[in-house]
Amino acid sequence: MQAPRSILTVAEMGAVDRAAIADGTPGLTLMERAGAAVAAAIRARFAPCRTLVLAGPGNNGGDAYVVARHLGEAGFDVRLEALGPPRTDDAKAAAAAWGGAAQAVKGVFGDAELVVVGLFGAGLDRPLTGEAARLARASMRDPSRVVAIDLPSGLSGDTARPVGDDAFCAALTVTFQRRKLAHVLQPARERCGEVVVADIGLGDVRTSLFENAPELWLPRFPWPKVIAHKHARGRLIVVSGEAWRTGAARLSARAGLRIGAGLVTVLSPPDALAVNAAHLEAVMLAPFETDQELGEAAEAAEAAVIGPAAGVNDETLANVLALARTGAALVLDADALTVFRDDPDELFSVLDRDDVLTPHPGEFERVFPGLLRSAQNKVEAAREAARRAGAVVLIKGADTVIAAPDGRAAVNLNGVPWLATAGSGDVLAGFVGGLLAQGMESFEAACAAVWIHAAAGAAFGPGLIAEDLPGLAPKVLADLTMLS
Repeated sequence: MQAPRSILTVAEMGAVDRAAIADGTPGLTLMERAGAAVAAAIRARFAPCRTLVLAGPGNNGGDAYVVARHLGEAGFDVRLEALGPPRTDDAKAAAAAWGGAAQAVKGVFGDAELVVVGLFGAGLDRPLTGEAARLARASMRDPSRVVAIDLPSGLSGDTARPVGDDAFCAALTVTFQRRKLAHVLQPARERCGEVVVADIGLGDVRTSLFENAPELWLPRFPWPKVIAHKHARGRLIVVSGEAWRTGAARLSARAGLRIGAGLVTVLSPPDALAVNAAHLEAVMLAPFETDQELGEAAEAAEAAVIGPAAGVNDETLANVLALARTGAALVLDADALTVFRDDPDELFSVLDRDDVLTPHPGEFERVFPGLLRSAQNKVEAAREAARRAGAVVLIKGADTVIAAPDGRAAVNLNGVPWLATAGSGDVLAGFVGGLLAQGMESFEAACAAVWIHAAAGAAFGPGLIAEDLPGLAPKVLADLTMLS
């Protein structure tokens, strides 16, 4: 199995480039490799056609000159428009090797059937203006014929947002060596289209940010041993809401059981026992009336899930504090987070590194007010939240981010829109809890649960509802055993 794939900041990517050059690889050689990789990706997807190549004055523009040369040699009808003369030595050499005419950027795509954008790279720090801004707006109307070199021009590689009002949209983005933050975080991620990562012979850099893929956590996955029994596979409890709010807890419980926990129990208020009993089979059921009784019932559990439809009330707050005293690894979702909105420090004071918080952005705002807005990007917000809480923080969304208190973070890339359905988050909480119950470390458990959750959603596709997700997990798990 290959090593986990890192995600780089603009500064880290610059350091990788400089290190390669210092080790003896000329910058022009790297530019030639980059341009050739972009041209190869284009040829694999597009037949020769009328092609407009847009070149900026820096090294991103130098890559564009190389692309233009390769596409011209492959039979594409290439027109190159430049945003001024090249300024770096490598870009000047690439322009000379292109050898064709370079017209001034006109601000319209004209009759081009394909547009290759190499105006500015990931390090852009000023807004697009003039003709470049006009072209960016045109790309938003029809990104299907736009290819971006490294990153759609106008986006910041680190903030994953447009630098100003305008930024290009592309159907294909070809980047080099590793994804950058803008390739994985919204809103930039959506503007990149398909992202191809081309190996151009660079080294790597030590980083604590990774793509969330099996390589990151599969070596630590808690597969059962031949001699396993149900108690050895872990005990998970899930706290039910009141009688009219029980479905969410059952979704979490079933998810925990499907992902491998040996014993799963729904702990239920007395008035919800009958409705829970009518729907549970392999999942067990036990009553509790007070937070003290809840804590006693949870003493033997390795993990506990609380929050899904628990209710935003004093009882839920007391129940969270009681569970925190048991030593079980906690998964806190939804209402179990919102009840601490007036005093998040009270929550943080009882958490430890084994616990996992699973907020969507609205819930995150209640516990970490203003942090998503003030942080440079979602990864930095998640890292700071994990540091404050002293626990793993999983911010759900189209670009789910998982962060640990020690600074490790991962961004999930296999999410699908079918997961945007009621109850989906309850299943995710159960997946996390089920893996924690089996002894998986909290950061890896959260990453694995997110990936499996998304893979299950992709396997079903349109029409998915949350009740489908637990039953889809076994096929995903079976496929993962083939990789182990």
